[in-house]
Amino acid sequence: MKSILVTGGAGYIGSHTVVELQAAGYGVVIVDNLENSNPAVLERIENISGIPPVFVKADIRDADALAAVFSQHSIDAVIHFAGLKAVGESVEQPLRYYDNNVHGTMVLCQAMADAGVFKLVFSSSATVYGPDAPVPYEESMPLGQPSSPYGASKAMAERVLADLCVSDSRWAVAALRYFNPIGAHSSGLIGEDPLGIPNNLMPFISRVAVGKLAELSIFGGDYETPDGTCVRDYLHVVDLAVGHCRSLLSLEKPGLHAFNLGTGQGVSVLDMVKAFESVTEQRVPYKIAQRRSGDLPAFWANADKAKHELNWVAGSSLEQMMADTWRWQSGNPDGYGGE
Repeated sequence: MKSILVTGGAGYIGSHTVVELQAAGYGVVIVDNLENSNPAVLERIENISGIPPVFVKADIRDADALAAVFSQHSIDAVIHFAGLKAVGESVEQPLRYYDNNVHGTMVLCQAMADAGVFKLVFSSSATVYGPDAPVPYEESMPLGQPSSPYGASKAMAERVLADLCVSDSRWAVAALRYFNPIGAHSSGLIGEDPLGIPNNLMPFISRVAVGKLAELSIFGGDYETPDGTCVRDYLHVVDLAVGHCRSLLSLEKPGLHAFNLGTGQGVSVLDMVKAFESVTEQRVPYKIAQRRSGDLPAFWANADKAKHELNWVAGSSLEQMMADTWRWQSGNPDGYGGE
């Protein structure tokens, strides 16, 4: 059995990926500092898979802690999720984002090299293409100048990883550029549980629907889009988790391999609200608020490369994403904090 180290494995995407890794027969070691996650997710993972994940509470910037993890466990590859991801927050706290997302990735890679582990799946972002790139984004496009420190930190980390692969042919890296994961595991046991007011649309919608927030704030209603609201590529978090598992197969070839993971279809914020209301029969009152710094009007990607090379497609419908989101939120109105 191959063992995969999953940094940030107690988080939203990380926890769903751990479940899919276990289902695929991998052993899993989770490293997470629990800054933006809840330890209750570990028991929920075990309830789903029947397998308790190995968990180490540590920060990826802690070189000694990472060295201990690699010395105590036989690791074959790493899937790296442990990054900060809120666009608006990154504008306000750029140093924090560069420290965690860039410096943290460098510390992790040094620990991997010291342990003789050279296979890495990097959780990147479609924001690395920058605001001037034409849509749909394609992997052959050069890295752009992202409009937020969050996006810039992901692009910087990709450049570090590309240089690392050039310097040492033992390195094989898959950089997964994806968009807006939503939904939850079909069991309703794990889902998105952000701290405070959600930065992402879907948990904001579902918390309004469950009565935890009075109304949804839609940031900007005057973009050059069909209904004036931002257009994004939303994909099911389980589809995304499967994509991370499949990308491990690409690590037999040295070098950095970029893959877009998405549906290839853009959906506006208002259309998301309407779809949620239609599927769940829950009303979601909203107001149009000021634009957020760093937000782009519209973007989506061409995911044909992942289809052809990883045999991966985002197969879940928007309706399924809404139903799974509501099953999670209605069954866990306080998130993991209800435990």
